[in-house]
Amino acid sequence: MTPSTVTPSGNPLARRAIIKGAGLGLIAGALADRLPAKAAMEGGDIWSREYWAKKGDVPLWMFRKRVGAPKKGEAPRPVLFFVHGSSVTSRAFDLNVPGKGEYSVMNEFARNGFDCWTMDHENYGKSGRTSGNSDIASGVEDLKAAVKVVAQETGREKFHFLGESSGALRAGAYAMVAPERIDRLVFAAFTYKGEGSPTLTKRAEQLDYYRSHNMRKRDRDMIRSIATRDKPGTSDVAAIEALADVEMQFGDQIPTGTYLDMTANLPVVHPEKVLAPVLLVRGEYDGIATVADLEDFYNQLPNGDRQFVILPGTAHSVTLAINRQLFWHVTRAFLTMPTPIAT
Repeated sequence: MTPSTVTPSGNPLARRAIIKGAGLGLIAGALADRLPAKAAMEGGDIWSREYWAKKGDVPLWMFRKRVGAPKKGEAPRPVLFFVHGSSVTSRAFDLNVPGKGEYSVMNEFARNGFDCWTMDHENYGKSGRTSGNSDIASGVEDLKAAVKVVAQETGREKFHFLGESSGALRAGAYAMVAPERIDRLVFAAFTYKGEGSPTLTKRAEQLDYYRSHNMRKRDRDMIRSIATRDKPGTSDVAAIEALADVEMQFGDQIPTGTYLDMTANLPVVHPEKVLAPVLLVRGEYDGIATVADLEDFYNQLPNGDRQFVILPGTAHSVTLAINRQLFWHVTRAFLTMPTPIAT
């Protein structure tokens, strides 16, 4: 199955900027030898470590994976920072599903030579609990604190960011205020203005609740709905149950801030202020944003180094889809593209 691409009409420059779906396999093959330290990564043991950042008095849990422990004097590897969404923690990027193959996108990209990082945002997972609602603006402040740790530990000053759902909004909002920290951006399950979105229309029915409450209920059924609300069968039931198992250890309450932003405050990411190269990835059946909504965002991006890819047979969460390898493929190709020659 080959990923398809959307070509905005009436924009020849945009059309040339998009990688055509039919050619993705050829391009990825040509780039295989350019993957960072690929030969050294294959077969190596994955090393991991926990870290803590501080946002004022709020402790923020961070997690890192790469092949092999860091060694003094070695060249730094490209950093890929994963940003989680509204209803799950960073465990979604490092999931173990016995008997179902690799589900940890952090493992996958560590084996391809990346230094992979993620974090739990305020009021999520192992991070500190406050009375706030952990909205997009709060997430930006979390990322500001986290990148100080990443820079100190890796020696790098610019990083790739990959965000899914409201994690993409967090990453995009951060990119607007800290462009000097951004290398390349991957926005999965992104939404711009939210116009025509079935998911956001349904969610807006609870807008008064989000305005008056900083936390909401999140039980196993709610986590299951992430994989079933758009197109049942696009995610393996075993994967979603494994996700629910690890998520429920953190309780049945989750912040409302990103839901409030996505139903009442869009857009929170303004394309003209996102200066880095961008890959927009949409699942074929994703109800969080229409193709037209994403085309609008894509066409306003100022950097000509941009791509918009639709992945067949996937819905909202492309990282947990049965066809997740399509997501790995297009992301890896985008992150390892040669630097364009100015013409």
